[in-house]
Amino acid sequence: MAEIKCVGVVGAGQMGSGIAQLAATNGLDVWIMDADRDALSRATAAISSSVNRFVSKGLLSKARSLSVICALQEVGDDAMRRLRLTSNLQDLRSADIIIEAILESEDIKKKLFKELDGLAKSSAILASNTSSISITRLASATQRPTQVIGMHFMNPPPIMKLVEIIRGADTSEETFIATKALAERFGKTTVCSQDYAGFIVNRILMPMINEAFHTLYTGVATKEDIDSGMKHGTNQPMGPLELADLIGLDVCLSIMKVLHQGLGDSKYAPCPLLVQYVDAGRLGRKRGVGVYDYRKKAGTPSPRL
Repeated sequence: MAEIKCVGVVGAGQMGSGIAQLAATNGLDVWIMDADRDALSRATAAISSSVNRFVSKGLLSKARSLSVICALQEVGDDAMRRLRLTSNLQDLRSADIIIEAILESEDIKKKLFKELDGLAKSSAILASNTSSISITRLASATQRPTQVIGMHFMNPPPIMKLVEIIRGADTSEETFIATKALAERFGKTTVCSQDYAGFIVNRILMPMINEAFHTLYTGVATKEDIDSGMKHGTNQPMGPLELADLIGLDVCLSIMKVLHQGLGDSKYAPCPLLVQYVDAGRLGRKRGVGVYDYRKKAGTPSPRL
């Protein structure tokens, strides 16, 4: 398999822009594709701001593209020059690996993978940032199942150290090695999961978040005390309800549904309160309100990763 020199990213949201930033700051050319041009503009601004922040803190000095120490502004410019934006999927034809970071919907992802399979070069790897959906089923939409793999970044990708790599039923050793090497080039710790619902991290994390919702739903404690108890009692950097707001309650609900359906155990049934919040549009930080109300000027939690 050829050396990865160009990365395509589908989806210009927080995950997609974060993955693109990692690639650009590690010496790779990057195409970010999103049908929403406003999303591309927001992604560019977010990446530029983040890169400048990392540069000012000296956190990019080990990036491959920065083997020689440059002026801070030059460092940021170098990373930004590697980014190219497009609303045309065809522009990803030159990519050596294409990582999708779109809506957590199996049907939508399978449709995308079928399209990518038809346009990507024959040697390209097709990777999914899915947090729970079967890689084997996504690969079934392509004619290259040996080159389809899960590459699950944690949120936010430039900061969180872990990448969860998921092998589908037909994922080749060559694809796995190349994907693992790319994650390590990004400075990430990797773990490998077999293709079971929720993989490793969300198989454990999401039921805990769901149980926190049950604890709130049944009146065991306030949201503040639930989060404080878990932070100070189990040494977690933020409580499960704060974390749910950061992840997005719609994403949490989607993963719980995948776990419930895929594992067939009632213990994975989503809490009614979680369902109600999502139905009400209370999706967390990205909407300004979730378990907590972030529209207030004071008195709201400030989770730090």
